[in-house]
Amino acid sequence: MTPRPPTVPLHTEFVVEVNRLGQVVRVTQKHGCKNLNFNAHTLGNVLQATIRLPNGKAIVGLYRVTYDYNPRTYGIYRHATLLRAGGNWGNDPGAASQIIEDAKRMQQEHEHPHLPSLKKLLKPTPKPTHHPAR
Repeated sequence: MTPRPPTVPLHTEFVVEVNRLGQVVRVTQKHGCKNLNFNAHTLGNVLQATIRLPNGKAIVGLYRVTYDYNPRTYGIYRHATLLRAGGNWGNDPGAASQIIEDAKRMQQEHEHPHLPSLKKLLKPTPKPTHHPAR
């Protein structure tokens, strides 16, 4: 079953810090709507967002990012507005980069170097033999 799209307009709003590359570093404020799926969808999107000028230049600063869902067109529209330029997070890594690094680190922590490989475990085993009678 595919989920039905919402039948009412939805709106979420985030205040985010953007680094010198235009990547969102962190979300400082969030205002959601009653639809929890839309809230989760837009939060994940804003953490991966890149905010730049049309010429490709990025401005370090605090931005307001809004998401509006139109039930007639089923479209989600994003709009970013610069609230304040500057900030001490200009050299911080983006949130998406940090999420990827954390996932790689967790994967390495959960690997067991002493376990045999799966290919070795799935090899055919020799047939069992009967022990000679004593």
